[in-house]
Amino acid sequence: MKISKWALSAAIAASCFAGSAVAQSPNSRGANTFGYYDQQPAPAMSAASTPAQMAAVVPAACACTDKPVSNCDLGLEDGAFACDSNGCDGLGGGAGGDEPWKLFQKPILGFDVGGWSNVGYHTANNAGAGILGNGAPANFNNYADHVQLQQQWLYAEKVADGSQGVGLGGRVDYLYGTDGPDTQAFGIPNRHWDNSFDNAPGGAYGHAIPQLYAEAAYGDLSVKVGHFFTIIGNEVVAATGNFFYSRQFTFYNAEPFTHTGALTTLKLDDDTSLYNGYVMGWDSGFEDNGDAYIGGFSRKLSDKASLVYTNAWGRFNEKLVVNNAHVAERGHIHSMIFTYAVTDKLNYINQNDYLYTTDAAGVSVRNTFGSIHYLLYNVNDRIALGSRSEWFNFSSGIQNIHNSDILNQTVGVNYRANSNLVFRPEVRWVWDKDNVGVNENQKSSQAFFGTDMVLTF
Repeated sequence: MKISKWALSAAIAASCFAGSAVAQSPNSRGANTFGYYDQQPAPAMSAASTPAQMAAVVPAACACTDKPVSNCDLGLEDGAFACDSNGCDGLGGGAGGDEPWKLFQKPILGFDVGGWSNVGYHTANNAGAGILGNGAPANFNNYADHVQLQQQWLYAEKVADGSQGVGLGGRVDYLYGTDGPDTQAFGIPNRHWDNSFDNAPGGAYGHAIPQLYAEAAYGDLSVKVGHFFTIIGNEVVAATGNFFYSRQFTFYNAEPFTHTGALTTLKLDDDTSLYNGYVMGWDSGFEDNGDAYIGGFSRKLSDKASLVYTNAWGRFNEKLVVNNAHVAERGHIHSMIFTYAVTDKLNYINQNDYLYTTDAAGVSVRNTFGSIHYLLYNVNDRIALGSRSEWFNFSSGIQNIHNSDILNQTVGVNYRANSNLVFRPEVRWVWDKDNVGVNENQKSSQAFFGTDMVLTF
């Protein structure tokens, strides 16, 4: 770790506080559009939303009455789809409006403590190990045909509240399970930070500490400094942040998971927030892995629509090793997320990501485009139906792959047994148009079944 880079992070934080003042930092990678999870803290769940979370759509009118959404109390205290004191339909809480159970009912030393257990099962693996592995895209679930503990998650968080002056806080997250190895700081292959925390069988399970940061807020400005989840993209690492059990190819192969550095959030008004920061590359712990700017904005366009744009520019993976060769990956990524409430029950989400990187010599490393369309339908306060259609196009100068297409269609159900327990069965079809080896045994198409349960506490 270079002291000069931490000094730069501190300078950014100080300069931001010199300006006008968001109550908290963005809820990084905590995106979801199904109300069950609004009650549950995901990886960076502050009260303020991350860019993608701010794109979550609310109904055009209250379900309990015909009041417009602007008159609804969308707080978390009333329970999902339960009429509040205004006769409106809140999005938080659990099925039937019952209160969720928490292991620790009160803060400990000022920190809210909680977590979740995520147990899953899925058939077949995607054969690839990621574009920067053997060249074929891969997905998150990679321990097929086993009932597995995917996420045993614990967190402690104190939200920095700047409404009464300077507020201080921070967050730490711990993860154990088969999702652990994919969440570690793998950007530098020297087993630093949590990258060596794997164990049997066969390294399928592992530990990770994906977040450890301090946060400060003053008025409408907040800043977090440390190791935190990215603000780029719609789907997230945490099981509590996604509608579907599986994840996009775009998420796994073309987006960062974590950063180390400084990130600010400035709330311009009730509908608009700006994000700016400096990070030391992608997917590394407290060690130098590059220099990059990260930023964007979120904007509520109307009671039905919202837009989020995030990007990163610079050196992303300064110490990356691909096929036993050193690659200093640099370039830019852009993510645009548009959400629209088609009806009170039906929500549409469109995400488009573009990533272009080269090595130090200007040779293309990754050139990817992902376009994802979601339709999410709330049947009632316990059941929601979802469809995800993804086109992922990728090229790699390192592996000599050009304009290969992967198509991914997923349909699934969310069933909320109560405020703490949700089940997410799904079926996913993957078409490997150019036969790059995504599916098992070089199949051009393959169906996958998966299901999991998420128990929050």
